[in-house]
Amino acid sequence: MDPTLRKCLDDLEARIDPQEEDQLLKEWVDFTNDRFDGHIFSPKRSTPAPPNVEWPKVSINATLDDFDTMALQQYGYCSAQLATGSGSLLNVRSNYGSSIIPLLFGVEPFRMPEEFDTLPTSKPLNDIRAIKCILDAGVPDLHRGYGGRVFEMGRRYAAIAQEYPKIGRYAHIYHPDCQGPMDICEVIWGSTLFYALYDQPDLIAALLELMTETYIQFMYAWLEIVPFRKGGNAHWGFYHQGNIMLRDDSAMNLSPTMFDEFVRPYDQRLLSEFGGGAIHFCGKGDHYAPCLPEMNGLYAIHMSQPGYNDMEAIYRCTVDRGIKLIGLANQAAEAAVASGRVLHGQVHAVQN
Repeated sequence: MDPTLRKCLDDLEARIDPQEEDQLLKEWVDFTNDRFDGHIFSPKRSTPAPPNVEWPKVSINATLDDFDTMALQQYGYCSAQLATGSGSLLNVRSNYGSSIIPLLFGVEPFRMPEEFDTLPTSKPLNDIRAIKCILDAGVPDLHRGYGGRVFEMGRRYAAIAQEYPKIGRYAHIYHPDCQGPMDICEVIWGSTLFYALYDQPDLIAALLELMTETYIQFMYAWLEIVPFRKGGNAHWGFYHQGNIMLRDDSAMNLSPTMFDEFVRPYDQRLLSEFGGGAIHFCGKGDHYAPCLPEMNGLYAIHMSQPGYNDMEAIYRCTVDRGIKLIGLANQAAEAAVASGRVLHGQVHAVQN
């Protein structure tokens, strides 16, 4: 282990207060299990715990090539949560971007320029012949692209958790960004996919089936290294019932009818396979929100841009139906309460 990483992990282990972390987790569990009776759930640690050593800043690109550097970055986020006394749970992941599964299929990776300091992506195919070749080949080697690194990083986190008891207990290792079936299809195919939804729906359906099966096999391979925690899991520091966090960013471009045909059945298969969980979406989702409560095992929604949505439509399809909103911008939550909107104790908010 790199000496700098060792020094920083020693610092993190020393600063974790079990009583503080147990209390914070209890508050999250109570909220998750409908034992919160306030308007807006927004917990905080009672006492900040600043670092006693200097944690170096590392670029995202540097983490892609070195496991110790990725660990330093991810546990650095944990250090920052303790330092600010935030209400986010400590968590780390194999942080290789949103193209982890697309890269299994041989698409070309695209690493962002260093000055942007953001996660890598990949170049879409926009080629039906290439898509048909992917379908003919079936589920790919799960270690292709970043796949092998994802699993190895999981093993590194598991080893750190064994060596550092408090880190192991309180720093959740959450699953890598596997997106959702439709999002994976869009990243692989490209924007011409949206024409194909009309022109070649059977081809899209076949691709969605393959992406769903690949997601399942990849997640089970991950779970051999890092099992889900019982009762609920953390993602981005937010705790939710169930196990997985799907992404439905592509759905903003689809009608409710198309959502029900091309998104919901495949999301449902994954929620059912892995014991339920949450869904994230960026952009506008109020138009297909009525489809969400029809999914079994959907316990929470994380949406990043409430300003793009009719929030009353969102509330009717989430908090009024027992589905929590987690990580909602505090301004949106406060506006709802100020307007007299009843949130049923189902909204977690973070400061903007």
